[in-house]
Amino acid sequence: MKRKEVGKKRVAIFDIDGTIFRSSLIIELIDALVQRGIFKGSIAKMYTKEYQAWLDRRGTYEDYIEAVVRGFMANLKGVSHFEFLKICKEVAEFHKDRVYRYTRDLVGNLKKKNYYLLAISNSPKEIAEEFCRKLGFDKVYGRMYETDSSNKFTGKILYLDIIRDKAKVLKRAVLKEGLTLDGSIGVGDTESDVAFLKLVERPICFNPNKKLYDYAKRKGWEVVVERKDMIYFLQ
Repeated sequence: MKRKEVGKKRVAIFDIDGTIFRSSLIIELIDALVQRGIFKGSIAKMYTKEYQAWLDRRGTYEDYIEAVVRGFMANLKGVSHFEFLKICKEVAEFHKDRVYRYTRDLVGNLKKKNYYLLAISNSPKEIAEEFCRKLGFDKVYGRMYETDSSNKFTGKILYLDIIRDKAKVLKRAVLKEGLTLDGSIGVGDTESDVAFLKLVERPICFNPNKKLYDYAKRKGWEVVVERKDMIYFLQ
């Protein structure tokens, strides 16, 4: 019989983009960087094809986001981290209420129950932290980028092996913060979230893509869909 861990905080881990935020933080950030003239306006050409394919339901959202990230990386080198952080704060503030009701309320309820709230995003850590701080998250993991001695981005990603493995992120946080997986909750929306959803006691698949939905059905996991002003509990 599994022994219950006493005196440790329970943990809840959330994917952010498309799960709490009703878009992708990196998409909104790129738009702002282009508007300010920090990124080239031509950056959209790097992901227009994938975006159109997704809109027409011929391609996947994941392919679109991967193309967006490639465009971001191609324009990041030489950008001032100071200016970047300033824009991250502005974008997070502007979009702070653009959230799903189900996950927003779940975060609030878990905060009241003294859960340790952990967020993970493939968007830059700076904007993920700004966005999640307003929701009351305790720890935020996002993509980190190297800066040089003049505080400008070099174009290199740091610790990619960690952020790519969401199960590793959860295990790292549990160990580092002295948490327990007893009573733990996880919320994700794509198959890339399966790794951490398998570790928690209550996995919730929120607005899942087909691959995650099919996996959830086989495992008997909760599936929740929010559409317009309705929330559907499918399992």
